[in-house]
Formats: sequence, C-alpha cells, structure tokens
Amino acid sequence: MLSRAFTKPKRSFKEYGENSRSGSISEYDDCIVGFIDDLPLIPCENNGPSLSLKEVLRTSVSVMGENARGLTEKVVLSNARLCTLKRFRKVIVRKSEFGRRVEKLAQVCNNCDYLVPITAYLYAKRIKLVVSDYYPMGSLADLLSGGRRGQTALNWNGRVIIIESIARAISFIHGQSPETVKNMKMNVHGNIKSSNIMINIDLTARLSDYGFVQLADCVEDCDTKEKRATTHNIYCENLSQKSDVFNFGMVLLDMLGAVQDLSYMDCIVKLKESIKQGDIPFFEFHMKGKERKQALKVLEIALACTSSLPETRPSVHQILFDLTHLLKTSK
Repeated sequence: MLSRAFTKPKRSFKEYGENSRSGSISEYDDCIVGFIDDLPLIPCENNGPSLSLKEVLRTSVSVMGENARGLTEKVVLSNARLCTLKRFRKVIVRKSEFGRRVEKLAQVCNNCDYLVPITAYLYAKRIKLVVSDYYPMGSLADLLSGGRRGQTALNWNGRVIIIESIARAISFIHGQSPETVKNMKMNVHGNIKSSNIMINIDLTARLSDYGFVQLADCVEDCDTKEKRATTHNIYCENLSQKSDVFNFGMVLLDMLGAVQDLSYMDCIVKLKESIKQGDIPFFEFHMKGKERKQALKVLEIALACTSSLPETRPSVHQILFDLTHLLKTSK
C-alpha cells in the first residue's frame, strides 16, 4: 500500500565529552569498528531474542523518522526478524534509572494489544537505544500522506478501526495504577501523534513511544531546526492526560479533514453547522448516509478534545464510551 523512500542518516563528526549523556546519533555508525567487545542488549521479554549492539546497528537498513528527540530505524536481523530501533539524542536519567524506566514501560506495553511492545534496550557511554516491534504498514502519518499523494486512501471503515484502537491504547495508559512510580508518570503517554501510531495489516493500530518523553530530552540541530521552522507543530507537549486528549483530538481532525494547522480550529468551530449541512466541504474522503453521520459525531468528539480549556476536555474513558456506542449503532 505504501511506497516510501528512506535515506541513511547524515554523517556527523561532533565531539562530545566522555561523560556526556547526549552524543551524536549518526556518528556512531562511523565509530562502531572501534568497539573491542560487543555489548549485549538487555531483553524486556521472557525468552526474548539475544541481541547485541553490533547486530542491531549493522543490520539497520533504513531511517523511518527523525526528530529532536532521536532517530528511528528499521532493522532486519540475521534471522530475518524485523525490528524498530529508537536511538535517543540526549537521555535525561542515569543508567540505572533508564533501565528501570524502560522495564516499567515495557511491562505496560507488552500487556496491551494496542501498544507497541518493547523488546530490548541498551544504555552505553555513547549510545542509548530501545528496540521494539516493527509494523510493515508503517505509521498512520504514512498512510494519510500516501493517500493524499494519490496512493490508496483509507476508507471510513478503516479510519474507524484505527480511531477505536488509539482510544483503547490511551484508555489503557490513563488507567494505570499506581499513577506514579518513583517520579515517573505511568498514566500519561506524552507524545501522541500520527507518526507514533503504527498500523497492522488488519488496520488495527498500536501506539508507540509510550513514556519516551520521560527518558530523553529534545536536542535541536540544524536539520531539526530547519524542519521545525517549515512545519506547524499542532501537538501539545505538556505531560498530562488532558494534553494526551488534546493530541488525540488533533489526530482525529487530521484523519477527518487533513487539519494540520491550529489556526484553522476557530474556523472549524464557527462553521460546524455549515459542515453538518454539507454546505462546506470538510471531509477528505467520500461518504454518505450513516457513514457521514458517524463522521460528524467523531468531528464533535475531536472538537471537544481540542477545547482551549483543558478542564472542559472529555476523559478518554468518556471518549471510548461514545466511540463504542457509535460502532454498535453502525453494526
């Protein structure tokens, strides 16, 4: 369904202090031959595969995405297993705390059908990484972008399946107890966006990067600054459940009408009745009858989620209740 061109990361020759917890991501490919002994990755699964640092770096075949927090790569292991490798630019905790946090996050992810499982991790002097499952369909951002470029676009039924999966993932996270474990918020995702929503072949979705904002900080370089300057950041970056709900609402608006600019929000609210009447085109896909009524209901949910007043935003549990009722009526 998707045809994507990937490029390898640009080489960097920045120098970092011996005790630095940041470190260039792409420079590590140049200096890997300097390792005398290989480093084993720490597995997060019972009877999980034994992986080493050299293996995952040497079998990286493409870059899936890059931002100020790190680099995401596709890895094809020697046994033909596909994995996703996340390399962080600058971690914000020390080695023991990094491992403890990743293992806690992995326990949650590996017990939910709507979160991307975490396979292994490593904290070394010059590189910190997490390995997780790979999804050949790519992300929701990939699917939406491909459809807008003329590739096969998602129909309404496919979008509904994805929307429900995301809501169930967020509901699972927000229901975590205890809410906080040693200064780490377990009941907040922190970085919900279309590029962090991975798609299965049956169009069910899994949410990735749960809790990663509590592992690593953002580091701007020339490339990320240039990219940020040319794109609109539509997502809220606060670490709270209300921010998760806001970002979910923005994902819904992107799926409904390709809304990727916050400046359009007031306009959508003002013209909501005209959209309902069909006087103003809003939805980016063709539908009619019952499907259109469902899409309008989802639009109402999206607008409630993106309210400028956080206290008026619905809880994800209320959102999931409304969506489940919507699905039952559609069947």
